[in-house]
Amino acid sequence: MRQPRVRPGRGVCECRQTSCGAATARQPSGDDDDVNGAALSNRENTTVASLDVALKNAMSIDGAIGVALVDYNSGMTLGVAGGTGEIDLTVAAAGNTDVVRAKMRTLEMLKIEDEIEDILITLGGQYHLIRPLTGRTGKGLFLYLMVSKSRANLAMARHQLRTIEESLEL
Repeated sequence: MRQPRVRPGRGVCECRQTSCGAATARQPSGDDDDVNGAALSNRENTTVASLDVALKNAMSIDGAIGVALVDYNSGMTLGVAGGTGEIDLTVAAAGNTDVVRAKMRTLEMLKIEDEIEDILITLGGQYHLIRPLTGRTGKGLFLYLMVSKSRANLAMARHQLRTIEESLEL
């Protein structure tokens, strides 16, 4: 069964599945071969591979429960890995778009000319890290990482998430 695709910025879900089960966003191109399963261009293959590697690397962080790449303008999840039966990462990630938007608006109202490194939400048994992407191609996106509070080192998780963001090519 074919997976829907995502048309970024249009709010129409059309994603592809990668080998780790992470949906990745891509723009439809003229070279798609829809009859035979949509051929990907080299750039799209690189993006899919980069996102796949980034999600796998995030899941290797001590205590990682799940990770997602999210478009905070549309609330769409562009990639996801991990998760548990009780937690729908797609719903959690989409819900955190409101958190990111609110913080962006607050910085704007306060006329603070700085970028958010990360947003931390501390629960009884988990840390939820939200890291807006700062690279030119990552504007409007954030990484959302859930880690077990008892198994994770928060400082290392933040450092590793920053490293993953820097290596991500979109």
